[in-house]
Amino acid sequence: MPALDTTPVILSVIVVSADSGPSLRDCVNSVFACTTPLELLLIDNASSDGIPQAIARARENDSRLKVIYNRANLGFGPAINRAAAQARGQVFLILNPDCLLEQAALQRLLDVANTEQKAGLVGAVVCDARGVPDPASYRRDPIMQRALATMFKRNAEGVNVTGQMPDHLVEAEAVSGAVMLMPRRVFEWLNGFDEQYFLHCEDLDFCRRVRDAGWRVLLAGDVRVLHGKGGSSRHRPVFVSYYKHRGMWRWFRKFDPAAHKPHLATMVWLGIWAHFLLKIPGQWRGLMTR
Repeated sequence: MPALDTTPVILSVIVVSADSGPSLRDCVNSVFACTTPLELLLIDNASSDGIPQAIARARENDSRLKVIYNRANLGFGPAINRAAAQARGQVFLILNPDCLLEQAALQRLLDVANTEQKAGLVGAVVCDARGVPDPASYRRDPIMQRALATMFKRNAEGVNVTGQMPDHLVEAEAVSGAVMLMPRRVFEWLNGFDEQYFLHCEDLDFCRRVRDAGWRVLLAGDVRVLHGKGGSSRHRPVFVSYYKHRGMWRWFRKFDPAAHKPHLATMVWLGIWAHFLLKIPGQWRGLMTR
């Protein structure tokens, strides 16, 4: 039996795994290396790699860890919601299983959430192993014109905010779902993530609903978090791409004014799924050459 831990829980870190590979161990270790009082809820979407079970065995005496096993892959948002229902902290940090968290970064995110008026969600700049920021760290709502500009690489305002990544606190329309810190009350007010998304775009949806409810979405540009990106999806790119495109269609129907015009909605639907089909050959070639 784990020893009774009477340390007050300030923060609940939620990590969703789905055959996330060895990077999951590194993620968990980085979280527990932080000194902030916290708990880690690792919720597993029916992984077959055995790593969540190995982590649970290795830390069976650590009361800060709670591993939740789903019998099927429920998707990202539904898993987050189920973990949040069992969380004890007053602040939630949603962290991808291939991210590495450092105490200084965590403390900065907490400070922003505690000091900024109407802070509803705080994100960080996620970077690859070379330190290059992911453009998806600082985004706009993917309304039709922006999505088209991004999809076809037009020289126009796209979904990602172009230019040098900010190195200071800025207000954003959306941040990366790889690192999202929020007060528990905000998450509960919004009833968590929309479970009609399976994978991708649920973070854009959540950011939009945070803003619609009167809170602010903030990007702590001075916080950099290493993100492996795609650790659980490299071996199933078509599966991931399908749900990404399905998520794009759902976001469009919920929030884009163009969705109220049948002819535009039809064009967007055709464009989304044509884009999905066109990407499949390249995805299969990439998979076969690994």
